[in-house]
Amino acid sequence: MKERKMASVVRMISFSRRLFFSVLLLFLSFAACFLVYQYQREKMFKIEILNTRLQAYNRQMYERLSESGQIWNDSIMDRYVKLHTYPDLRVTVIRKDGTVLYDTGKDYRSAANHAGRKEVKMALSTGSGYDILRTSSTLSEDFFYSATYFKDGEIIIRSALPYNSAGLMDDLSIDWNYLWFSIALILILAYIYYRYTSNLGKTIDQLRCFAMQAEKDENMDDVHFEFPNNELGEISHHIVRLYTQLRNSEEDKVRLKRQLTQNIAHELKTPVSSIQGYLETIISNPDMDVKQRDSFMERCYAQSNRLASLLRDISLLTRMDEASQSIEMEEVDLYQIVSTVQADVALQLREKEMQFLMLLQPPMKVNGNHSLLYSIFRNLTDNAIAYAGPKVTITVKCIFETDEYYRFSFADNGVGVAPEHLEHLFERFYRIDKGRSRKLGGTGLGLAIVKNSVLFHGGTIFARIAPTGGLEFIFTIKK
Repeated sequence: MKERKMASVVRMISFSRRLFFSVLLLFLSFAACFLVYQYQREKMFKIEILNTRLQAYNRQMYERLSESGQIWNDSIMDRYVKLHTYPDLRVTVIRKDGTVLYDTGKDYRSAANHAGRKEVKMALSTGSGYDILRTSSTLSEDFFYSATYFKDGEIIIRSALPYNSAGLMDDLSIDWNYLWFSIALILILAYIYYRYTSNLGKTIDQLRCFAMQAEKDENMDDVHFEFPNNELGEISHHIVRLYTQLRNSEEDKVRLKRQLTQNIAHELKTPVSSIQGYLETIISNPDMDVKQRDSFMERCYAQSNRLASLLRDISLLTRMDEASQSIEMEEVDLYQIVSTVQADVALQLREKEMQFLMLLQPPMKVNGNHSLLYSIFRNLTDNAIAYAGPKVTITVKCIFETDEYYRFSFADNGVGVAPEHLEHLFERFYRIDKGRSRKLGGTGLGLAIVKNSVLFHGGTIFARIAPTGGLEFIFTIKK
């Protein structure tokens, strides 16, 4: 139960707040460790300075008294200490065996042996030593001790300052300026980081809102998301824009598929209705004249051929759209393909008194699909024969060649088309004159197949008004 409550509380706190407090906690922990370390470091530095000064006092005292040849007695020592001392300074002279020879404190003659004192043992071992905050058994006060061992005199001079002394407190006091500076710096950095995480939180909230709307498949064309002006904001803008584009693209695909389905149904309905009408007439009139019956049967056959062509073209486009990876590739000679197309349409050309000029130089080898490459030139030729008009010349030529591709021109000098139709020529089922196109047996998919076949072979294609007045297609085929 407690775990559930904790989880709900955590969920109520925003991600930016959790991120801010977690990083702030780590930062404050680091800052606290650093301040403690710095405090101890500065404290030891102050102690070392104080110890150095007291060590210098001990040496100076020994040298002055040794040079003057004065006897180490109480009166001489008291006089020297009064003339050369810090306020509240305590001086002790100790023999090597730990016996106290002199002490500015009281009752030093009955003082215990000092051989076991920490600073004395360190001085005998290394020449100098100190001890921090130890209570004197003689004076019952806390002192800072600094002792120096002089081998030639076999004595230890120890100076000490009471810990409650104003001078010692000043010497050992820590400079807190760095602490206030560190606290101020921490607050400034915390504020900057808070602003940063707030912007991050706003971005995440916006992305959460976007994700929820996207999950519900809501239209976000009129929704404006405000992201901060940084890298994350830029990425968020890209995500929203890509989603919008993909959603619009999907909507376009659905719309195009629906339109295509309607067009296909409409195109299939025409020949099927014609065939059905002719057959019903024949069946309903068994005594029909033989010539009229044959005429109806010929019309049924023509409509069935048109229906077969339409189904074949739809199947080819579907295959290129959805299963292009299954289309086989081989080495193909484009010169041979165009020659084959010319031979296949020779009868139609003669009927319309048209010429076919093939201005190509063999061989023209490419790696492609023979059927699709044939459909490019065959559909363009069928289109020219059907709509360019009689006594027209069709010209096929390679206008440019590189190591990577061939660039072709397929032109006629026929009636052409109005400029407003040029950008729609490659659309499926697009017809300039719908009645005339159906009468001529066209499926409305020929140029769509041409474009898809060119794209499949890594090329581009566009249509324009030819210099001769007809229609010209410029397209490339990758080698």
